[in-house]
Amino acid sequence: MKSYEFASLLCSRLCHDLLSPVGALNNGLELLADETDPEMRERCLELLADSARASANKLKFFRLAFGAAGGFGDEVETREARAAIEGLFGAEGKVDIDWMVAEERMSKSALKVLLNLVLLGGDALVRGGTLAIGAEKHGSGIDIVVRAEGSRIIIDPELKKALVGDCNEEDIAPRAAAAWLVHCLVTDGGGQVQVADGEEGVLVFGASLPA
Repeated sequence: MKSYEFASLLCSRLCHDLLSPVGALNNGLELLADETDPEMRERCLELLADSARASANKLKFFRLAFGAAGGFGDEVETREARAAIEGLFGAEGKVDIDWMVAEERMSKSALKVLLNLVLLGGDALVRGGTLAIGAEKHGSGIDIVVRAEGSRIIIDPELKKALVGDCNEEDIAPRAAAAWLVHCLVTDGGGQVQVADGEEGVLVFGASLPA
């Protein structure tokens, strides 16, 4: 897949995810302009604040997961990733974050793999649940595990195929952009990606990247 085609997939994914909170901001402003009741105006302002917060949380996460965040160095502090994950998935209280990453810094590519696996796991928890996130460096590289557990888990089969590379590049849809990015980052680095969803209510992603 050419770089501009992949960039188009990512842009489509970003626009899809940002459409809801930005649209809510627009609707809230329209309501506020016509509303004169003080109580209703206060409610509109609360809705605007919630939508603005959701938009900011998404942008912070996407900046790390898809962009060139973290400066010009080769590594990024993992606390930035933790804050972005908690802002995106933990803010509403539907998803509990179990952070088990002892490493203070990770390479940019490894951090992107972790964040995009978290994105896939969080999206699969349609009724909320728990996201357990782990990463451990060793002599030959780093292992990353993301475990999603909840009462109802849904993952598109196309996402699993994109993760392990069992698909044609031309058939990748915008919804699978994060999965394909993980596949490219891991395979380009000589690593492997695994998906396990045999246990009901549990979805596990694993990635191993050589040093």
